[in-house]
Amino acid sequence: MSQEHNETSGRGPDRATVLVVEDDPTINQAVTDRLVSEGFTVVQAFDGPGAVEAHGERYIDLVVLDVMLPGFDGLEVCRRIHAERPVPVLMLTARDDETDVLVGLGVGADDYLTKPFRMREVVARVRALLRRVDRARELATALPGPLPAPLSVGEIEIDRGAHRVVVAGDPVHLTPLEFDLLLALADKPGKVQGRDQLMREVWGWADAGGTRTLDSHVKALRSKIGAHRVRTVHGVGYALEAGGR
Repeated sequence: MSQEHNETSGRGPDRATVLVVEDDPTINQAVTDRLVSEGFTVVQAFDGPGAVEAHGERYIDLVVLDVMLPGFDGLEVCRRIHAERPVPVLMLTARDDETDVLVGLGVGADDYLTKPFRMREVVARVRALLRRVDRARELATALPGPLPAPLSVGEIEIDRGAHRVVVAGDPVHLTPLEFDLLLALADKPGKVQGRDQLMREVWGWADAGGTRTLDSHVKALRSKIGAHRVRTVHGVGYALEAGGR
């Protein structure tokens, strides 16, 4: 069973509808109240089956999804809702467990937050993900023009128009945010790009302080294109390398 909440005087972007899936009633209500106060319409669900049912009954713009849920967990929820219709997902995890995070990113989550979290950070993440969807929609509906040329960095070939990536002749499946991150790095191959710069370009965040979101997406990207292809400069940022090991 799900519940819907909204506030007509809110300030949400075009009154986007957010599905909040959290089995702890106190946390669920706190997230719901804050999002409603920011102008979003919020649908609440408290377990895995209820989340999938709510997603099927309404048009959901974004899902705030806890990993640990009764019925079946948030990873399975993510798989099932993406099988119906892709939707941006912000995952909540009770611990800073890198395995949970990477598996979540692998099944289609776009971002994550570790409990305990600040409500203003939830709102900021939700707004950033919705802005990304809006930018993608604008590009998709833009006037026809020449397709962007494929981009090659060493053995990596990126088809920007088709959102396809091939590494050493083999196709690689990337999530939309992983693709955007790779594209941002590939735009300046070999050059170290700062964390703040990447967070602004890919996530729309003003700064990267206090979050490991970028690090987790880099690790997920490395697991798919080869760890040696993304160089870390500690305290500065990351660079995409054209060469081998």
